[in-house]
Amino acid sequence: MKKLRLASVGILTVAMTVSAFAQQVTKHVLTSDELKKVVPTEYFYRGQKAPVQVRNSGGFQLADGKMTLASLVDASGYSTAIQQKYQGMLITESKVNIGGSDLAAGQYGFGFTADGKFVVMSVANDDVLSVAYQTDDTLKRAVPLKLVEDGDGYKLYAGKKWVGIKAQ
Repeated sequence: MKKLRLASVGILTVAMTVSAFAQQVTKHVLTSDELKKVVPTEYFYRGQKAPVQVRNSGGFQLADGKMTLASLVDASGYSTAIQQKYQGMLITESKVNIGGSDLAAGQYGFGFTADGKFVVMSVANDDVLSVAYQTDDTLKRAVPLKLVEDGDGYKLYAGKKWVGIKAQ
């Protein structure tokens, strides 16, 4: 009877270990199904809510489960001055490096401006990060927004414009 109990405990321990291992998260770009579950339908920015374009979203998840999400928003209800730099929302659960500049975990607005900058703003519309973006003229099929893996980091594209993002 004792041997049977010990064998049962051993099997249960192995089963629990296998189950825990299967639940571990791996670093990856989020799929469209995963994005549909986590991207908000509306985003609060500068005193208003803007509809989020889930179809124009991208994100990644780190091995510890923390995510970084980016999505275009419908900014038509905002003033022209805000629309010129606010095109999307950026939510990051961990510190990231964008184009060589560090950004703390938080919720932000972002945009690719006409003067060649990728700007990240607080939800009050105050600039917190500004870096030069790159342009990929060889990109065959530009889409409004996408995020792709790039070595140990990611590229966030808006059309042919892009910035590099690395998790910290």
